[in-house]
Amino acid sequence: MSLVVDCDSHVMEPADLWQTYLEPAYRDRAIRIERRDGVEHLIIGEQSVLSGVLAGLGGAHQDRAHLFSGALSYADGCEPASYEPAARVALLDDWRVDRGVLFPTIGILPFPADDQALATAYCRAYNRWQLEFSQGAPGRVTPIALLNWHDVEAAALELAACLKAGFRGVFVPPEIIDGRRPSDPHFDPIWRLCEEAGAPGCLHVIVRFTGGGSFASWHETKPGTVFGFALGATGQLIPALAAMVTDLLFERFPALKVVSVEAGCGWAAYLMDRLDEKAEVFRQLAPLPMKPSDYIRRNCWFVAEPEERTIGAMLDLVGEDRILWGSDYPHVDSTLAAPALIRAAVAHLSPARQAAVLGENARLAFGL
Repeated sequence: MSLVVDCDSHVMEPADLWQTYLEPAYRDRAIRIERRDGVEHLIIGEQSVLSGVLAGLGGAHQDRAHLFSGALSYADGCEPASYEPAARVALLDDWRVDRGVLFPTIGILPFPADDQALATAYCRAYNRWQLEFSQGAPGRVTPIALLNWHDVEAAALELAACLKAGFRGVFVPPEIIDGRRPSDPHFDPIWRLCEEAGAPGCLHVIVRFTGGGSFASWHETKPGTVFGFALGATGQLIPALAAMVTDLLFERFPALKVVSVEAGCGWAAYLMDRLDEKAEVFRQLAPLPMKPSDYIRRNCWFVAEPEERTIGAMLDLVGEDRILWGSDYPHVDSTLAAPALIRAAVAHLSPARQAAVLGENARLAFGL
């Protein structure tokens, strides 16, 4: 049987993770959940960043109408498989999925901007716990490292340690970091380690409850849940990936792998065409050594949503080895039926293409 890999799944971090795994010097400022006046607050950097609806950070197994009512707790949003390795293995067995690529949940929320040592310590603590989780499910999960991109030197040291421990990729925030794009040469020490290890940088949608940026300004007008969950991902990942091409990241690191996660795959060919057209029009002003689409075909992978209708077209236009799939388990906008849905979505494809999307492409992307 062919390999089956869920390339976008998450853990729900235990509420006491940072109180347990942080070094003693930082433990009094651990990420934690506090109940104040009967309401749960998520405390990061001694600030309440979310309150009352913590169950909505997970909750794939819950009635959506209850998740944001304030009646459920963070623990109510966490299935055992989201934080217990043995339960995750049982879930994967039930799904007939061989591996899950694991991203954080609380770990992709805002960390303190005024104390970089603390933010770096938060990342180290998460990675320590994630390593133990993966060791509890040997061969069944692939851990992705969490770094503090605001401190490149510390991030590179942490990434080197994680890669040595067996992590197979790094979470990349698709946003401006201290005035720089992630593809800025300032971050090359991180990218160099990724290229050398054959471990992809994973552009993954992030949650920001406050902040600027073009998409944030739309969100501030409160257009609604469907708008936010539908467009929040592509609103972040399209500019991030386009910048990687036009900033010549893939010229500096020709063997670098980048995976676009939790934004679907159907926009990939559109971006390739759009960039190619503008690169041709402005070739005298901003010449690129290769066509933008050639960088994307060579260096990038795209994680399809379970019910996307354009998977076959993207295999034609982007590359037969470039499309993956992911469940987003156990987040509120995911479904426990994801493995069945992706199998149905690719059922009309040839057996070779089905095998490629379901897992064989992940073998190449993540070096499994």
